[in-house]
Amino acid sequence: MSACPQKQSWKPPLPAAPMQIPTAGRGPVPYIAAWSSETTPPYRLVVRGNRIAYADENPLDRDRDGVLWVRTGNSPGRGRPEFGRVHHLRQRRAMRRLLCQVCAMPCGTDDGGPLWLLNDTEYTENPWPAPIVTAHPPICVPCARRAVRSCPHLRPGHVALRAERFALAGVHGILHTPDGRGRLAVEAASVGYGDRRLPWVRAAQLLVRLDEYTLVPVV
Repeated sequence: MSACPQKQSWKPPLPAAPMQIPTAGRGPVPYIAAWSSETTPPYRLVVRGNRIAYADENPLDRDRDGVLWVRTGNSPGRGRPEFGRVHHLRQRRAMRRLLCQVCAMPCGTDDGGPLWLLNDTEYTENPWPAPIVTAHPPICVPCARRAVRSCPHLRPGHVALRAERFALAGVHGILHTPDGRGRLAVEAASVGYGDRRLPWVRAAQLLVRLDEYTLVPVV
């Protein structure tokens, strides 16, 4: 497994061509939202050495850090949007490439670094100046303005911040623990890079740690 990802200082990303955002009855469907057509294909887990693996594993099942990921279909725009379910691959892509979680455009072209939008609960658990660990990818300003008006997750309260220094911190997913009788106990868990439990996780979302940031208004 490769070393822990290095801390990242903000640099303006390269521009990208606009993409067409699917819409539903409640407006634009976020890029990271899953669709009803994106189901989990059949799989069988095995133990190989000191980690879990798929019986028919292929190179796409693990990321560049050697972490095993949950399998899922990839067919955005087909079926019904499932706003409460995150698509694992698109969430990971948005986090690594600093793409807006709603429109998938590169984030952070304004001064101060990429914009993150958190609900009040997520922020008050570790308020400024403590680092914040989140599974939410960044968001662009226009999408942030729409989100605070339409997203149930943010309606009770929200905090916007621009991160000057941040790093990929680990993954959230399903932790499999051998019980000594040839079976695997499972539980949801957030596991950091460097944690000895990481080889036993099937990751579902990438986590980022915001180390230095400034609170900003959304509108």
